Amino acid sequence: MIPHMLVLALDVGTSSARALAFDAAGVALTGSEGRATYQVRATPDGGAELDPDEVVEAVTAAVDACLAAIAARAGEIAGVGISSFWHSLLALDAQGRPLTGAITWADTRAAADAAALAAAPGAHAQHQRTGAPPHASFWPAKLMWLARARPDVLARAQLLAGFPEYLALRLTGRAHTSLSMASGTGLLDHRGSAWDAALAARCGADATRLPAIDDAPASLASPWAERWPALARVPWWPAWGDGACSNIGSACADARRVALNVGTSAALRIVRAAPEALPQGLWHYRVDADRHLVGGATSEGGNVLAWCRDVLALPADPAALETALAASPVDGHGLTCLPFLAGERAPGWRADARAAIAGLSLATGPLEIARALLEAVACRLALIYERLAPLAAPDHRVVASGGALAHSPAWAALIADALGAPLALAPEAEASSRGAALLALQRLGVPPPPEQPSTMQIVRPDPTRHARLRAARARQQRLYESVVGPLRLLRQ
Repeated sequence: MIPHMLVLALDVGTSSARALAFDAAGVALTGSEGRATYQVRATPDGGAELDPDEVVEAVTAAVDACLAAIAARAGEIAGVGISSFWHSLLALDAQGRPLTGAITWADTRAAADAAALAAAPGAHAQHQRTGAPPHASFWPAKLMWLARARPDVLARAQLLAGFPEYLALRLTGRAHTSLSMASGTGLLDHRGSAWDAALAARCGADATRLPAIDDAPASLASPWAERWPALARVPWWPAWGDGACSNIGSACADARRVALNVGTSAALRIVRAAPEALPQGLWHYRVDADRHLVGGATSEGGNVLAWCRDVLALPADPAALETALAASPVDGHGLTCLPFLAGERAPGWRADARAAIAGLSLATGPLEIARALLEAVACRLALIYERLAPLAAPDHRVVASGGALAHSPAWAALIADALGAPLALAPEAEASSRGAALLALQRLGVPPPPEQPSTMQIVRPDPTRHARLRAARARQQRLYESVVGPLRLLRQ
């Protein structure tokens, strides 16, 4: 192990930016975190955008705070790794100025365009080639929406990029993208690890307006080099996707471990070799040139619990709410729910889907509604797990992380019951940050830290509760078919 070496990890999420210093063993320095928050701007038509300059300011404020916290040790930083949210899109003019906000994964305005892509001949082949099902969260549908709704903006755009590329442009003067970030756009042809030029042109954007795919690091440009002299001499790698970083950071780096993360949204992912065939409902991204990431993400997760807290008359004390949820019987509320407050991603990929609650009565209270919605999220995750588990090692372990589970053991138990598989609760609170640090350390030639003996808490499913939730899933599927429609199969 190399003594006195640090790396700076930036974690750019959809609601906050963090900066943390890690040592050469991948351990975060206590008290080194800098953090700044921001909010997605939601509009009644389904828009969900971030102000890209506000997020840049938050990132730089987080870096300022981290450097101040580690003081003299800032000179030990040897590189900067970045984890960032996938799927955002913004249009930039010839001077690199934003013509749009950063259109996030939660934006559903391109739902009709995604439906058109799904119904077009070759949709199945496109899914296999790019790893992304037709959906409003990915670039093809977003570009079609821009061409339809804001053709003047698309015509003026000289660069079509995600927020991480805009951040790189602001800080280093280079708007290149990593293979990892490109894989989350829906425009990467995995066969050649290059942009799918024909698909881009079909969606209204020739490939010359897309960022260069280049994993090489860059250096800080002015005025940031003067502001952060300790970081001016070190490599800044282009951002990796946050899901990929989360797997690496939670030691889910091969098919022996399935990573389950429940934050604002939720996902199940495995790192493995390239899949020969991608199952219906799943996606295929990249960690890097050698490691592939397969999984499924939902638009629902901790945001559903947050909605319940904001809208329903739930106990104000989080501990009291947790106790009440834990005491509630599984599927004892008489409700069947679709938890699509932000549309559906995996496994049905219907951005136009909306939440529904069936079975309400005069006896239904806020706790029953909250419990039913959390069970509904767990049932959706179980659908993804059924598709993903055959691609994992036969003796795989499900490793769970994320703030939503860390603060609610009752929900963790509920998800274990829905999956019918034990959950190992990861002790790493900042898996995405740690993953970015480990990837940066690997590129600096530092060998990965040895795997430590597991001290993870195990949450085991209860067979009776699992059977009840399987019955609830069957009801949920019938409600899905009635409200959303039959599962949409991609055309050959």
